[in-house]
Amino acid sequence: MSSDRETNPAEGGKPAPRAHILAVTSGKGGVGKTFVSANLAAALARRGERVLVLDADLGLANLDVVLNLFPKITLHDVFTGKAELEQAILPAPGGFSVLLAGSGLVEYSRLTPEVSEKLLDVIEKVAPRFDRIILDTGAGISDVVLYAVSLADEVLVVATPEPTSLTDAYATIKVLATQQQRTGVRLMVNQIGRQGEGRVIRGQLQQVIDRYVTPQMSDPGVPFKLELLGEIPTDSAVREAVQKRRLLMELQPGCPAAQGVSAAAERLMS
Repeated sequence: MSSDRETNPAEGGKPAPRAHILAVTSGKGGVGKTFVSANLAAALARRGERVLVLDADLGLANLDVVLNLFPKITLHDVFTGKAELEQAILPAPGGFSVLLAGSGLVEYSRLTPEVSEKLLDVIEKVAPRFDRIILDTGAGISDVVLYAVSLADEVLVVATPEPTSLTDAYATIKVLATQQQRTGVRLMVNQIGRQGEGRVIRGQLQQVIDRYVTPQMSDPGVPFKLELLGEIPTDSAVREAVQKRRLLMELQPGCPAAQGVSAAAERLMS
């Protein structure tokens, strides 16, 4: 899906406003991807955006756990025709909306024509109603994750300074550049130990991308751009928020980690 569809002519020739779709993904699990998705949504909602977070980790969903929600109706019910899409859209703490997936659903852990068609259909239906849709995808480069990412206008890769996380983040970026022909993604570095560490990591990754990825792209003349959206410091308030199943932006909006998320939201809107 390309970003120009926000002004795609609808029937009758009038432009149809569409949500800007951001896929939040990561090379490996456990780097805080869902934490970033939910708190970024709250920070954007606080700035007046109508935001929907869609749990696109269809097999191992945990957005409901982070938000302390107990949905009676999930995307699974919509996909199987047991419920209407409208019934599955829930208000979340933080002033945004969510579409939750049921966890432990093996049938959604791999991409089938049915799954891809239904996910696309859901996104097409909700897109006109929001300013921004955040797709909280699974980790890694499975076909389900890559398909969900392919539906987004832009991609945010979440990583930590750990070498394994950076190696997997690089692998993800390489696939997005060579298979999806993306010419850039954004980077969020979580759990940094000192200010400016995210900028250093972005520079290191960009060097490796320039050397090994750009030559493999369909148009090597267009360099792949890795843009730092933000960095989130290691902060005890994050652990407390996760344990309490509360949004950090609500529990301790002034803490260093929350300030990092707020700064990223500002950058995203500008």
